[in-house]
Amino acid sequence: MEREGGKPAAVVAVVTEPRFTQRYREYLEKQKLLDRRHRVEKMPDGTVALPVRGETLPEQHLHELRDRVAPGSTCTVTQLLHPVPSKAAQGCSPAQRLCLEVSRWVEGRGVTWSAELEADLPRSWQRHGDLLLLSEDCFQAKRWKHLEPELWETVASALGVRRVAKRGRVSPDGARTPAVTLLLGDHGWVEHVDNGIRYKFDVTRCMFSFGNITEKLRVASLPCAGEVLVDLYAGIGYFTLPFLVHAGAAFVHACEWNPHAVAALRKNLDINGVADRCKIHFGDNRKLKLSNIADRVNLGLIPSSEEGWPIACQVLRHDAGGILHIHQNVESYPGKNHQPPGSSEMEKEHWPYPQQMITNHCTNGATRDSRGKRLSAATKPEWQRWAESAETRLATLLQQVHGTPWKTQILHIQPVKSYAPHVDHIVLDLECRPCPLVG
Repeated sequence: MEREGGKPAAVVAVVTEPRFTQRYREYLEKQKLLDRRHRVEKMPDGTVALPVRGETLPEQHLHELRDRVAPGSTCTVTQLLHPVPSKAAQGCSPAQRLCLEVSRWVEGRGVTWSAELEADLPRSWQRHGDLLLLSEDCFQAKRWKHLEPELWETVASALGVRRVAKRGRVSPDGARTPAVTLLLGDHGWVEHVDNGIRYKFDVTRCMFSFGNITEKLRVASLPCAGEVLVDLYAGIGYFTLPFLVHAGAAFVHACEWNPHAVAALRKNLDINGVADRCKIHFGDNRKLKLSNIADRVNLGLIPSSEEGWPIACQVLRHDAGGILHIHQNVESYPGKNHQPPGSSEMEKEHWPYPQQMITNHCTNGATRDSRGKRLSAATKPEWQRWAESAETRLATLLQQVHGTPWKTQILHIQPVKSYAPHVDHIVLDLECRPCPLVG
């Protein structure tokens, strides 16, 4: 274990003469009292200290050692202020170290360590600086409740952090507020750095997805110099910041209705030096008053950003159009003929300008389907069917919003991460351009 500041905590040890060391070791091992995480140490007076588990060694074991195990031996208890980790402990993974530390502490409290408790320990976690964020599927046994709050100090010490929080399910409140409880520490603000961009946020109030890093890197590489962008679901700046810092966007309109995310977004724009190139629109983006302004729109909401599609069409430039980056969770079950929403034959019959849905050119080297769209080599059929459905519906929306026909083209389908079994988080890049007026 470690004290605050990273110094090793004192370890209880039983001391005896060298000639009795082996007998003591065998007894302590048999009683499961020997602390294998630390080395047996030779004391300045020539005696030997054997580290033991727990915060003390019960008196009955001292009597047993003196009177039966090694009659005539000197048997005292001391504390090793600077214990040396054993070779086995030095090779432990963080999860193994956590198990060792917690089990030792639990037994020191007089609680029997069990397979049930061990199975209830976390095997993975998120770390944000000095804050450890546990998943919801650990420390669920009722017996843990009787060990709080000292339990969390032990967990923090074992893993070298100062604060501990535990995640619950995301609240279905529209703002995706995480149900995170702070177990140790006085605040949940942390800082995370991705691709040279600093993100500060309160883990108890705001979401942060490590799984989106590939999309943030892709966004950072897009050619956005001189463009005006609307980010309809900005959050703490997951995509707003890469567009500004790395992709060179001239200006971003960032929409967000979670006040805690807005507070973090303001801070992040400032610490990354791009606050002068972004305007935050706080509130429901469906009521956004912007129109005819965007070269590019980011719709980074899952499981679906569909409610934002009409406003995305509204903010695109009337004269030149632009590109939509549409996030979606898509199901793909082996052997199932998945029919995405909006892909029915009835809807296709109501499409008034099928010949104007796509452009007729395609970048060299790309593969095409029967309708001329670019496909990724790793595209699943379900992804493509959903993308075609979304393209059709957005072409209809664009005409309804602008009053003239528009042409659309699937530029790219980008997998982001596996969201759940048979559910993939993908991004559709859709080019949307007004059709030239004829006559």
